[in-house]
Amino acid sequence: MLTTHPKALNLMFNPKPTTLRRFWQIMPVPSLMLWLLFVLCSLSSNSVSGAEFRAAVVKIDITPDDFQNLLGYGARKSTGVHDRIFHKIVALDDGSTQFFLISSDICLFSPSEYDRVVAQLKKQMGIKPVNVWWTVTHTHSAPEIGPPGMYGIYLGDRVQHVVDAKYTAMAEQKLIDGVREARQKLAPARLGVGWGFSQANINRRAIDVEGKASLGLNPDGPVDRRIGLLRLEKADGSPLALIANYPIHGTVLGGTSLVISGDAPGIVSEYVEQKVGAPVLFINGAAGNLAPIYSVYPSPQAGHLSQFKVLLGNRILEANQKITNMNDEVKLRAGALTVETPRKPGLGWPSDLGSYTNTNKEGTNMVLLPIRFLKINEEVAIWSAPLELFCEVSNEVRDRSSFPYTFYFGYSNGWLGYLPTEAEWEYGGYEVERVSPFTPQAAKQLTESVVNYMQGEMRDQKSNRFRILKRKKN
Repeated sequence: MLTTHPKALNLMFNPKPTTLRRFWQIMPVPSLMLWLLFVLCSLSSNSVSGAEFRAAVVKIDITPDDFQNLLGYGARKSTGVHDRIFHKIVALDDGSTQFFLISSDICLFSPSEYDRVVAQLKKQMGIKPVNVWWTVTHTHSAPEIGPPGMYGIYLGDRVQHVVDAKYTAMAEQKLIDGVREARQKLAPARLGVGWGFSQANINRRAIDVEGKASLGLNPDGPVDRRIGLLRLEKADGSPLALIANYPIHGTVLGGTSLVISGDAPGIVSEYVEQKVGAPVLFINGAAGNLAPIYSVYPSPQAGHLSQFKVLLGNRILEANQKITNMNDEVKLRAGALTVETPRKPGLGWPSDLGSYTNTNKEGTNMVLLPIRFLKINEEVAIWSAPLELFCEVSNEVRDRSSFPYTFYFGYSNGWLGYLPTEAEWEYGGYEVERVSPFTPQAAKQLTESVVNYMQGEMRDQKSNRFRILKRKKN
């Protein structure tokens, strides 16, 4: 047993330059040797396990107190509130990387809006943009935020009015304040991961006898019904937050509904939150061709909105109960790449997105598609894009991934439009003909780029750390 002079103990754990000499004078030699061995072992252990993992969550109400133009269908203004909408912010800190994930109960926003907000976060708090992901639940019953961007190119007839600058400023400031608060609240935490399953969605590309697609229901079409779940706990085991990833359009309420609502994602999040006692961040997935099984109804009652608490909410709760691999040793690795792919011929481009396009030497207009990655330890790989992605793409990436938990976070850091698979172009329809800036080859190009990054850059990080640890052991 290690014993030392009481004064030496005080000096050992509260060293000051002016008192170190006294420490060496009163510390017995055998105890000194044992103490030095203890310190060296501690330093070696810390170098392997890393610093203490910390996390925090903040939930901020962004429900307007006046009537607002709603985004997602034809131009219309709200007349009331069915359920409140929020920013929900999770901060993660592994000792060397701080990462911030924001989920907002809105439909979409332009990438230039994301750029403006993260520029402020970098200026005010020094946070790198690569470490900030701002996603939306994609409810079609929430106010507009920021400039129209590509939405104005595709659907300009819906945005002839001026976007409410006051509401946008409020939403931006609350997000920035929320990130600052989450950073200040960081505390020791644990993280777990798991899968769930829900049949709350359905393919919405209805194909007629002539092989033409229209918005409807297609029970035989491709679908993704997995729930990806991340659970955060405080150090004492009490719940801190859930991050639930599931692909579903926020379109239970249709264009004739005039109430503010988080739609199915918002209703489900609040229900699960009440059950677990912690905020729930709903992160939409590859929902470009996936609708809720009850879709575009005139009222919450007609659309069975509350039933999604059972269809999806209870499935999230079941998945949460199965998570047992809680871990307080967490390492975060953020990364990014840009996929350069041809732009659809004849398509215009908004002035606020000049950094998202260029013209190559052959004179072809290109889309510069930003992709983000987050690796958590050696098990979790998350990728995100500013897209309404068809589910076949994220399904293939997940199937080809070497990471047991591979999630796609859609509608992230802005919105450039839909990205259908090449096979869907022959059927035409809304997603292909009206709201996509891409060509048929884009889906394959995106898939290969993401898979190659996961198999290369993300796996190299693992190999490099293994080589470093191996050298230390030798």
